[in-house]
Amino acid sequence: MRTLFHIDTKDYDVKGTVAIRPSVRAIIICDGKIALVHSLKYDYYKFPGGGIEANESISHALMREVQEETGLEVIPSSIKEFGMVHRIQKGKKEDVFVQDNYYYFCNVQEKIGKQSLQGYELEERFSLEFVFPLDAIFANKNKKHGPKDKIMIERDSKVLEVLIQEKYI
Repeated sequence: MRTLFHIDTKDYDVKGTVAIRPSVRAIIICDGKIALVHSLKYDYYKFPGGGIEANESISHALMREVQEETGLEVIPSSIKEFGMVHRIQKGKKEDVFVQDNYYYFCNVQEKIGKQSLQGYELEERFSLEFVFPLDAIFANKNKKHGPKDKIMIERDSKVLEVLIQEKYI
């Protein structure tokens, strides 16, 4: 898979403890809009997705995360690679946090099911929204998001910009 870009904050101790957490993210495009998760509490947009569990395939993780966060059901045969973002920074508990974020195009069933939100997703009141990409980028760059992970918000905004530049949306 091609690398879209790297994020390296250089604020970590290279000799310290390391946590590695690969993740998957879904790119779902419909009528010029993109399916994003909107944090109603902190007013930011992110791609649906999350961590890949031990012994879980990429496609299963993508389908599971999309269903949990949005209620949408991914059509397995529609999954296609887009690109990866490599992120390295100081972790919350560990000295170094490494995350490769794998982005995939996919289509979903028309019916929207029930979300299966947990923990911080419930607290932030995650909501599925089909948004024009420039509106999501504007919100992510110009609104206050409280204590949220600014790097994650910047990462997904930059991926939206790449999608626009490459004329996918």
